[in-house]
Parts: sequence; C-alpha cells; structure tokens
Amino acid sequence: MRAFFHALLYKPLYNLLIALVAFMPGNDMGLAIVIITIILRLVLHPFSISAFRSQRAVQRMQPKLRELKEKFKDDQKGFAQASMEMYKENKVNPFSSCLPLLLQLPILLALYWVLRDGLNSVDTSLLYSFTPVPERVSAVAFGFLDLHKSSAVIAVLAGAVQFVQAKMMQAPKPPVHTKGSKDEEIMSAVNKQMLYMMPLLTVFIGWTLPAGLTVYWFFSTLLTVLQQWYIFRQLDKEEAATTKSNELSV
Repeated sequence: MRAFFHALLYKPLYNLLIALVAFMPGNDMGLAIVIITIILRLVLHPFSISAFRSQRAVQRMQPKLRELKEKFKDDQKGFAQASMEMYKENKVNPFSSCLPLLLQLPILLALYWVLRDGLNSVDTSLLYSFTPVPERVSAVAFGFLDLHKSSAVIAVLAGAVQFVQAKMMQAPKPPVHTKGSKDEEIMSAVNKQMLYMMPLLTVFIGWTLPAGLTVYWFFSTLLTVLQQWYIFRQLDKEEAATTKSNELSV
C-alpha cells in the first residue's frame, strides 16, 4: 500500500514540484508552491463543485428540516424517516459532500510530504528521466520569506481565510422568533465554537510549521474560498432563473 501511494501520488507530485522550481524565476520554491496549489485546485475542481452543490442544497433545506423537527419533536424515528424522504424528493444526498473530501485527502497528504521533503534538497533518485533538475532551490520565497522558518504573518493569514471558509459553510440562522429544539441549540453552540476554534487551531499549527507548508495551506484555503464563492454565486443565479421561469409559467 505504501509503495502504491509513493508511486501513484508522492513521486509524481515531487517531480512536478521540482520541475516547477526549475522553471521559476530565481528557482523560487514559493512561486512553485503557489503554482502547484493552483494546478491541484483545478484538477479537483469537479469534486469541489459536487461538494459545494450538496452543501448549498442542505443549507437551503434547513428551514424545512426545522419544521419537521418541530412536527416530530417526540418521535425521532418519524423525523429520521421524514427527513430522508425530503432529501429523496429534493434529490439531495446529505453525505455526498464528504466523498470529494475523502478523495482529496490522499492527494493533500502526499503534497504535504512532498513540500516537507522538497524544502530541504532535491533527491535526484526520485526524479523521472525527463524532469529538469534546477541548479539550486531558493527557499527564500518572493524575495523575503524564508520557507524553512515559521512565519506568524502567514499563519495568521491562513487562520483568517479558514474563518471565512467556515463562515461560508454555516447554514442560515433560524428566525429570531423560532425556538429550536435542545439538540438544535447544542449543535448551534458546537458550530459556533468550531467557527472560531478551527481558525485559531490553524494559526497555532501554522505558527509551528515551516513557512513553506503554511504558504501552501494559506493559498489552498484561499482558492477554496474563491471556488466556493463562485459556485454559490452561480447556484444563486440558477435558483433565481428557475424561480422566475416558474412565476412566468404560472
């Protein structure tokens, strides 16, 4: 399994990173990290679309789910059956957003190791025959950032975009006059804690990692936020067009 992971993911990503370094001005590792992050986000874009569509659909269904929860507040089995029927009627799979994430994890893990190893030196034994070997690897990114050392600034930026992403993922709040169930209140409290805890955890971890890894974390999360904003915007336009079409047909 380890050999399969190494041959299928680690080695191709390592070669891509070193090849990018060879073509970057000044053999800048920081620029190579940004480019490889963009490439991976583009490759994973179809999976991201599927995940974000599912997330938005689940968000849109929250008011109806709250109504069902109120209707079946003393019947958990009835609520589970009714909610699954609602998901089925709306052609929504609440777990489909998890599959793209599971598919991405091996790639992201391999890239983490590639960046960790690539920051130190070029291991020519891992290179394909056609991979160009850079004369040197500049670990001073963008002319000022030492990728070997931790960076508080990049860690804070990574935490900030993590907060934006978490905020975008939250479901709409229920109306003020609507009193949620005890389970709903507990879930709301947990979500609120996660909204702040995850960015703080990102800052803490990013502060302890070499800046090269934190740069990747920052740009990857930033691109995810931009993807999510764009896809949600397109979905809003689709919903508005569908609503207008239905009104005109009536």
